[in-house]
Order: sequence, then C-alpha cells, then structure tokens
Amino acid sequence: MTPILQVENLTKSFGDLVLYENISFGLSEGQRVGLIAKNGSGKSTLLNILAGHEAYDSGTITFRKDVKVGYLEQSPHYPAGMTVLEACHYHANRAGIVHHRVADYELEAKQVLTQLHIYDLNQPINQLSGGQLKRVALANALLMEPDLLILDEPTNHLDLDMVEWLEDYLRRTSLTLLMVTHDRYFLDRVCSEIIEIDNRSIYRYKGNYSYYLSKRQERLDAKAAEVARANNLYRTELEWMRRMPQARGHKARYREEAFYELEKVAKQRFNDSGVRLDVQAGYIGNKIFEAHHLCKAFGDTCILQDFNYIFARYEKVGIVGNNGAGKSTFIKILMGLEQPDSGQVDVGETVRFGYYSQEGLQFDEQMKVIDVVRDIAEVIDLGNGQKLTASQFLQHFLFSPEQQYSYVYKLSGGERRRLYLCTVLMRNPNFLVLDEPTNDLDIMTLNILEEYLQGFRGCVIVVSHDRYFMDKVVDHLLVFNGQGDIRDFPGNYTQYRAWRDARDRNMREEQKQTLKAKKEPERRRPENQKRKLSYKERRELESLEQEIEIMEQEKKQLEQELCSGTLSVAELTEKSKRLPLLSQEIEDKTMRWMELSEVEGL
Repeated sequence: MTPILQVENLTKSFGDLVLYENISFGLSEGQRVGLIAKNGSGKSTLLNILAGHEAYDSGTITFRKDVKVGYLEQSPHYPAGMTVLEACHYHANRAGIVHHRVADYELEAKQVLTQLHIYDLNQPINQLSGGQLKRVALANALLMEPDLLILDEPTNHLDLDMVEWLEDYLRRTSLTLLMVTHDRYFLDRVCSEIIEIDNRSIYRYKGNYSYYLSKRQERLDAKAAEVARANNLYRTELEWMRRMPQARGHKARYREEAFYELEKVAKQRFNDSGVRLDVQAGYIGNKIFEAHHLCKAFGDTCILQDFNYIFARYEKVGIVGNNGAGKSTFIKILMGLEQPDSGQVDVGETVRFGYYSQEGLQFDEQMKVIDVVRDIAEVIDLGNGQKLTASQFLQHFLFSPEQQYSYVYKLSGGERRRLYLCTVLMRNPNFLVLDEPTNDLDIMTLNILEEYLQGFRGCVIVVSHDRYFMDKVVDHLLVFNGQGDIRDFPGNYTQYRAWRDARDRNMREEQKQTLKAKKEPERRRPENQKRKLSYKERRELESLEQEIEIMEQEKKQLEQELCSGTLSVAELTEKSKRLPLLSQEIEDKTMRWMELSEVEGL
C-alpha cells in the first residue's frame, strides 16, 4: 500500500505532563484506523497536531506530496456573521476547491446537510447549536473529498439514523481514515485497525475493535506477568545490593546497572481498571413515578399527546428518536424542569434523582478539581457502612492526587465529563436520568459505567445515540417517532433495529404482492375479454407523455441553473427545493404512464 502519512519519534508535553514520548506510526492509502486512549492521554491533541493546528515538542510528521487532508475537530468554529451556505463557501475556499466546481459543491452540500438534518442554508452560523455546528463541519469535511480524513468524535450530536447513514457513507468510500470515537459499533464496522495510546507509548492492532479487545488483554496479561517476574527477581537483587560493600569490581558494577534497569520494570504501574463506580443506590420504594395524560407542543411540533406511563421499580429504559422529536424535553418534564401543557407527573416520596444533562456540565474554571467535589461533600457514603473522603472518591474516578489539585480549566473534555459524572453519582441517587452520557467519555470509562448501571439497584432512563451502550444497559425502549407518537418496544436497540428492518421488508413485500395481485387478473383474462383503455384513460395516457416530456425539460434546465454559479442565495434555495419535488412528480407520473401503457399493450 502507498504510504500517505509517517510520524517518527513524536513527543508532546504540557509543562510537566508528558502525553507521549518518541511515538512512531504510519498510515497507508485506504487504511481505516481508530485511535483509542483514556481521557487526558492526548487523543484530540494528536489529531490537532496532524492537522497542523497545534505544535509539538520534537519528532517529524511527513505527508505524501499533494495529499489533501480533511479534518473534523471536536469543537469546530467559523468566522462570526456567516450563514450556513457561506460557511460551506468558506470551507470550499480553504480546501482549494476551484471556482467551476462551486455550484456542484453547493448542491452536494445541500444533499449532505439534509441527511444531517440541516435544512436552512440561510440560517446564521451563530444561531446554530453546538451539535448543529458540528454537523455543518462534518458535512464540509466529507464534501472536500480528502485523501486522508481525520475525525474527532464524528458521532457526537448525531441521532441514530444519522450515525447509521454516516457509517454506511464511510464504508462505501475508499479514503484513508483516522478517527477518535467512543461509539464501539461504529468503530467495529468502519475501522479495520486500532492504534492505542497507553502510558505515553503507542500500540497497534491489525483488526477491528473486537480483535483489539482480545489482543489488548493478551498484552496486559503479558505485561502483568513480566512485572511479577521482575518483582520476584528485584527482591533478590535488592538484598544483594544491601549486602554488597561500596567498592565493587567490574562484574559487580555491571550487576548494579542491571539492577536499576530491573527496578524500572518492577516499579511500573499500569492501571487497566478504568473508573471504579462502587457507589450504592439509595433505597427506592415501590412507587416510582407516574405520568398521567401528558401533553406538550411547541407551535405545530407535538412532543407528547396524552402520554401515560407508570415506571416500575428497577426499570431501565432507553429513549431513542430523531433530533427534535422531544427526547430531552420529555426528560425535563419528568424532572419538573419544564411544565407540560396539560397532565401531571406524580413522583414517589423515596425517589432521589441523579440527573446527568448536556447543560449540567458547567464548572468554575478557576476551581480545583478537589474543591468541586468538596463543595458537595467532604465524605461520601457508599452504603454498607463504607465511606470515602472526597480525595479517595476522586481516585476511584482516575483523578490522581496531582490532578485533584489542578484547575478545572486544565482538564480535557472527557475528564470534565468524568468529573461531572462523579458529582452526579456521589449524591447516592436511586433514579438515574442520563441525557447523552457517552459523549466525550473514553471507552474504558464507558465499559465500567455499563457494568455499574447493569448492577444498579434503582431506576435508569438513558437517552443516547450509542447503540452499544444502549444494548448493554436498557431492558426496553421508548421510541419517539415524532408528533407525539411514542411506542414502547420490549428489547434493546439492536433488537429494535432488527424488528424495524424486518417490518420494512415485509411492508415492501406486501406492496409488491398487492401490485402483482392487481395485475394478475389482467394476465388471466381470456383473449377475447382483454380490458381496453377507456376514452378518458387514453386521453390521460397521451397527456402524461406530454407532461413528462415538459417536466424532464424543466428538470434539465433546473440542474443547469444550479450548476451555473450565477444564482443568488434566494434563487439557489428556491430551485434546490423545487428539484426533489419535480423528480418525485416525474417518478409518479411515469409509474402511472407505465400502468396505462401495460393495459394498452395487452
């Protein structure tokens, strides 16, 4: 395979914190590589370095000549005052897309943005939410047709249908891919190689995420055995060091030097335990809460329509649906943070909520990590008579004593998420409400969080686009189909998707059978009883031929105008809306023409 990127002896540090030291790796044409590491290990920093957005201490980075690099950063931004369409032009100019391709680019941008549920090209960028802005940046990264595509958490802020669309899109392309994602199904299905950063070093696995899991465990087991052997030998050599006089011969000096090398191995500390969530849920009674005849709408958008539900003890439910279907609004109504238009929620007396929300991730940047926790409690009661100090509790969340006395503003995005999760769980809730808890958390943390939730003696509601997480945690789903249509599905997401796909296949097959049944009597009619077109149908057939020809000409004219590069933004938007409607109309009339023509030809 043709090399496209080579990294040699790369070192990066922030003050005393060394992220990686003398790491080397390469990418070849067509490789699809996932980058995995614990939060704070420098995943986003490495992607920023490769994209030329951040400096590094030493080493060399070499790209193949004339390689085009597309980059989706974790928190993209565009100059103020731009519209969505102008942001597309801005990105096209920076990517060096030539002028005669600009109109094509605009049309392609509209198509991809529509897939990502961005419809208004004239909307100012500063009016977009963080999730919408990331989707605009994702569309632009895909549209520039790079040789190497670098993606930092591409599935964040995408609903499940969008994630699956992106998954299929990337699997169909032949580009080289390097990405960071916590979505393990996405990682498994898109990437064929894994690079792991661990303890300042880099490890490479020639397989997908499932292969990586087994091989990584083999590596850790081998490392543990090596450290155990070194410890045994170290104790013997330490005794020798203590007994030996200061004046040593050449052999003794050689053994002394070997002792210090052995000491480095024996004293290695590698933490594979992830975040330890040994927090017990508080007692919860039989009555949890009940939703009675809830209704909620924003203008013409209906969120809830006469919704009724009684939550059971220890129930774990996942909520899925497209963005804008009302998932977060529903949760806020249940939590009492937003009022329904009508109906009521009756909460049991023993219920103590723990709410992890997108808006809740707010800390005083100048506070120390330890003070964030101490503001809630100096001592945390784990249940069963166990208690931890604030510092001990933070260590369970992989915050070292040095990090605990560091400032919040120094934490990575994933470390902030971990700290926020810590502040939610330390209150001993018995009903956890988690709104997109997987965003920016590393895979190691997610694995432990899943184990914790599986054994959690309380109720759980999870809103998440992470299919793997949902499959591991929930017992059933509430599916938000939009406009107040909410269905209860008895299973996890993979089971729901299999059912939905089977339902759609059956519906298509039924439609085929219905059409076939309608045509079958015509085929079986005796020769002397063939049905003839009525006068009205014959006139319709003639009219359809003329209409389809006129509409085809209009479609061709529209496509030429859209590619001309001379349209104003208003004209471009208007004609872009007309084109899909016209195509559908042509398709419908063509189908009717074929039906009539078949009768005419019998």
